[in-house]
Amino acid sequence: MRRKASLILLAFAVFFTALSPLMRWYAFPRLAKIPPSQYQTAVLEAKNPTLLDYGTMKAKKVSKVTVVQTLKGNVEEAEKISDSAGRDVVVWDALSYIVGPDGKMVSKVPERYIFDAHSQDPVHATGEMVDGDQVRRDGIEFKWPFLTEKRDYEYFDAQARITRPIHYKGTTTFRGVKVYYFEQTIPWTKVPMPKTMPLPGVTPESVAKTGTTRWYTTVRKFWVEPTTGAPVYGEEIQKNELRGGTLLGGRDKVTVFAGHVKMREDYIRSTVDLVKDNRVLVLLLTSYLPWGFLILGVLLLALALWLEARGRRPGEPERTEVGEPEPVRV
Repeated sequence: MRRKASLILLAFAVFFTALSPLMRWYAFPRLAKIPPSQYQTAVLEAKNPTLLDYGTMKAKKVSKVTVVQTLKGNVEEAEKISDSAGRDVVVWDALSYIVGPDGKMVSKVPERYIFDAHSQDPVHATGEMVDGDQVRRDGIEFKWPFLTEKRDYEYFDAQARITRPIHYKGTTTFRGVKVYYFEQTIPWTKVPMPKTMPLPGVTPESVAKTGTTRWYTTVRKFWVEPTTGAPVYGEEIQKNELRGGTLLGGRDKVTVFAGHVKMREDYIRSTVDLVKDNRVLVLLLTSYLPWGFLILGVLLLALALWLEARGRRPGEPERTEVGEPEPVRV
């Protein structure tokens, strides 16, 4: 009976030991993915920035500028692209809505970001755009891959429509969460005018006729939780200028916006809580279950060997079946 039990335990030991690497290297890459229906909002503020008054075409200090960023999963489009691409795809319809201290719109920029649900690599498909302009992203945006590494990544800048490295700068702790700090600098670059302007009748085409161009630079900072690849906090030190042309009345340039944009405190707290919850789910597939199965397999193996040893008493000869002796015939 003990021998039978030890064989059963040995079979389970082999099963759980083999399941450990399968969970980490086979199941995790297939099960961990961004849900197509995700919806997320973040509010950022710039305190005491410089902002252009389009009525007078003069820049002035204001109390604050607010940026509301929304990411909404487009399930219908994701299913269409997934079918044609042959893999799980997520489509995020994003919107950056900027308002001044009086609550009036300064600008709004829509985006459509299409990426692989598992790896977060960009997927190029019809509809990929920024502010109505077709683009081709060659780097990540908004989110890093699961199990983010301590290295530089290619990051897409939506304003300049270009991809540049975002550099790993070190590991630190933010609100009790271990994070990797990344930083990207976009030097002064000529960028398109927003399609939606705060003044009625003013369009990118009408501004272009004056010969005036828009330029932009930023220092982008992210604190990323490496297990989920989700930023828990972000900042930008950004400047925008109009340069040349007749629109400026003889001036070489005028500041459109200059300020330090930071995530608002209440959204920091909610983002950190969300990332902590998602981190447990990823660790379940990458660490808790694989290591748990491995330890369980070792324990079951040890128990099987112990039962096998108990089944044999030390010094006791093994029994052999001896048939009845034949009668001696004389």
